[in-house]
Amino acid sequence: MGSIIKKRFDIQVNEADKTVSGSFELDKNIRYVRGVLLTSNKDDLMYYRGSQKIEVNKQELFPEGYESKLLMCGINVSPNVRYYETGHTAVGNGMVKLEYKDTNDSRAPFEAYRVSIYLNCELND
Repeated sequence: MGSIIKKRFDIQVNEADKTVSGSFELDKNIRYVRGVLLTSNKDDLMYYRGSQKIEVNKQELFPEGYESKLLMCGINVSPNVRYYETGHTAVGNGMVKLEYKDTNDSRAPFEAYRVSIYLNCELND
């Protein structure tokens, strides 16, 4: 197993009930994506309002509509086990695509928020 690094990419959700997309390029020395974690500066909004589709190298890891709360982690979980394991997802072209959808929910009135995707990556050694 190669060395592990964490990569973070952010998107900004500025409008209610809209889809926001981001494409991010991984470093050339990354061989695999081994895990995914989502977080936000307003966790309650992402928990109640969010869903997404995530692709690595055009390979779908999570389909459209996959609820954000299933990829979030609370502070009561050890930092060493917070990532949703994706196995050894080959990076290929090095592109990660996130399509995040905000959906109205009365439990969490809209305000602008940030969504961050963290990737647990294995390097080529």
